[in-house]
Amino acid sequence: MGDHHDTVRTRLRAALRADDQWTALEELSADRPDRLAETAEELYRSDTEPATFRPYLTWLLRILGDPGDAALLRLLAEPTAFATADRRDLLSTAVSRELRLPAPLLHAYAETVPPSDGGDARPGGTLAPELVDAMGLSGDPSLAPRLGALLEDPAAPRGRAALALGRLGAREWTVPIAERLPETTGLEHTAFAVALELMGDPAAVPHLLRWLADSGEERVFDVHHALVRLTGRDPLLPEGARGAVYAAAVRAAWADGRTEPAPAEVRDIVVESGAWARFSVDGGAGRIRVAYDPPSPGSSWPRWGRSLTFDRKPLYGVGSICDTCELGLTLLDWPDDEAARIAARMRERLAGLDRLDAGLLVAWGPVLGELKTGHYRALLLDLPLERVTEPARSWWYRRAADREAEDGDDSAYAGWRPEDSWPGVAHFQLTAPVPGGRVPCTYGAFLPSQPPEALDPATVARHGAAIAAGERPAAVVLGWIDDRSPEARDEERWLVGTVLDGHHRLAAYAAAGVPARVLLIARVDEGCGADGGREGLAEVAAAYGCRG
Repeated sequence: MGDHHDTVRTRLRAALRADDQWTALEELSADRPDRLAETAEELYRSDTEPATFRPYLTWLLRILGDPGDAALLRLLAEPTAFATADRRDLLSTAVSRELRLPAPLLHAYAETVPPSDGGDARPGGTLAPELVDAMGLSGDPSLAPRLGALLEDPAAPRGRAALALGRLGAREWTVPIAERLPETTGLEHTAFAVALELMGDPAAVPHLLRWLADSGEERVFDVHHALVRLTGRDPLLPEGARGAVYAAAVRAAWADGRTEPAPAEVRDIVVESGAWARFSVDGGAGRIRVAYDPPSPGSSWPRWGRSLTFDRKPLYGVGSICDTCELGLTLLDWPDDEAARIAARMRERLAGLDRLDAGLLVAWGPVLGELKTGHYRALLLDLPLERVTEPARSWWYRRAADREAEDGDDSAYAGWRPEDSWPGVAHFQLTAPVPGGRVPCTYGAFLPSQPPEALDPATVARHGAAIAAGERPAAVVLGWIDDRSPEARDEERWLVGTVLDGHHRLAAYAAAGVPARVLLIARVDEGCGADGGREGLAEVAAAYGCRG
């Protein structure tokens, strides 16, 4: 045991002294030698190791899971043992791991960790942002008064204090937060609105309605989003509304003070061809939707990550709406059976679907009403799909490898590995990108909403026999167009979605090498891109629209 410990310590010290410390530590952590976390803790405490190593060691502890958490908690239990910068780093790392620290320890840190404005740490004074975040994660309501006092101090991290109170569910602070919304701007305003959403307290609604009438154009989205979350009422706004038009529409939608949800209505149905239709959902239940995640503790962005959710249970992480960030979908969990039952209510009309008509969309109204309020396109497509089980075959990797080959040493994708953007599950994708105009091409990927291993081979074979006999049963996919310019360089467009119904049918089509009949339901004000996806959907429909 002693020899092994010496070996781990030697390897860790060598990694800390490497020319590329981050890569060396990443490679060491991938091996996960026994007692690596304990060895990192030992070196952190060592008087003979340079203090400059400590941020690298806390980063290592952060990625080591439970053993790293245990080491962090032991280090944090000594608030006076380390320098101020180290205390802040330990707190930040604990917050990123969402560790719960006891209230007495957090009070001790309040007296030893000064705020970032350079002021002194003192009882009742402004708190360091990392400490505010840690208090919000503690689950201890006794810390709420200390956090609430920060709302009065413009020099304090007020947005983070409001979010911390929201995480604690300290509803006695709902009204004080709502009353201070008019005092805030920018990210602080967003943080206050998100804090009210975290509270889930209807007491904020009258204040939000009053503020909505007077708020500036740039603050309307936050207030509208909070009202929808707190009331469950999601009124339909004009398609493509932006700026002043959007703000006026939001104010008009709430002007009468109604907050009770109305029954979902599928309306404005227009069938433009047998392969293309449009419709709107007003007052949608939103049981299947892309929604913002709760804010990550420690992040400066109150709204950032999003997930595709079924009955509020996240299925895939979708990432941010930042259009210079990579698009990456990540499997989080499988939905409950109710999600499959919702989609299955469309199945009776899918067996021989060869064209769209208004009657069909009306008949599916109860199912479409389960979607989020918004404007949609329905496309009936015959898509050449393949089933992808290996990361290296996925477009998420292949398009990065192509870019690296084109850009050479200047590529942003140098060293990109197949697993770096793999969504974590086998899925279906277009066999080739769709050629485009403004954006060179569209990559397409449809991800499952049930475990691929749950597919029944006999059912796949039965569908395969029907396809071989000339039948074309349709699958249903909920999707959207996502336009991005990763690293602010090349334009990139994705058609992404999740299979609502028809996993066995798509597997049979892929195995037979026959284009898959797909009913694509796409929300045009979803995802990224100023065009809302209309241009990309039109290009996909032109290439693969069902000819009937």
